Amino acid sequence: MVEALALVHDIGHPPFGHAGEKALDAAMREHGFAFDHNLHALRIVEDFELRYAAFRGLNLTFEVREGIIKHSHDYKPEDHPELAEYLLHQRPPLEAQLIDLTDEIGYNTADLDDGYEARLLTIEQISGCVNIFDRCYREAQALYPKAVEKLLFNEALKRVFDLLVGDLISNTRQRLEKASISSLDAILRHPERLAAFSPPIAEERRQLKHFLYENLYFSPALEGEKEDAERIIGELFAHWMEEPDDLPRTYREKAAHEPLPRIICDYIAGMTDPFIYQQYEKYCAN
Repeated sequence: MVEALALVHDIGHPPFGHAGEKALDAAMREHGFAFDHNLHALRIVEDFELRYAAFRGLNLTFEVREGIIKHSHDYKPEDHPELAEYLLHQRPPLEAQLIDLTDEIGYNTADLDDGYEARLLTIEQISGCVNIFDRCYREAQALYPKAVEKLLFNEALKRVFDLLVGDLISNTRQRLEKASISSLDAILRHPERLAAFSPPIAEERRQLKHFLYENLYFSPALEGEKEDAERIIGELFAHWMEEPDDLPRTYREKAAHEPLPRIICDYIAGMTDPFIYQQYEKYCAN
């Protein structure tokens, strides 16, 4: 269950990551719709993928489909009546709760690594703002005083990863024991999510996340890429709204039964970054 959710949880992401999601949502809202990568992931596995003659979708278990919807966001039942079968008034199962937090561990540490490798972040900058990294880096320096900076960075990052994972395991276990949880039903009906970091580590995780937003995600060096995402997705979306015959045949056929904006959204959301650049050059660059 955990492995299935880990593999499937991000399949709804469009090109350009979160910047692309924001741009695609903006394009959809101009036509009275919206885009959410979790809801789109469910659409992919329930409707978009065709594998069987008898029915649409991939025939995934209810628990996996529920985990796709609930792992990172609590949707309100009154806002999403179409999701009534997924018991939005209940907490997600523990596996889905864990996926949300382990995903964050994964991308926070990976993004630190990417920022450092791209020379957008320095050791001094990270250590000065992120306590958990500073502590781990000093520990690595004490153990390997002759190691070069890159290897010390790797050792520190490994320790940050281990601290976050270890704390999540031990604190979640403690919370389950404290709440006397002995069944799945008790997890689903608990008033809050039970998978969680301890308060001190949760605060350090928030500090790390805030640092990445301030110094990497909204870095002036990346502003051009965000502008590309908004321009490319917006212009391609508008082009296919005006010229639906330029869509591939399978999408034109689907547009006979579903709203055109939703079909264009499906097409764009399934693209890779290189492919959407190719489509932009083909239809919008002149």
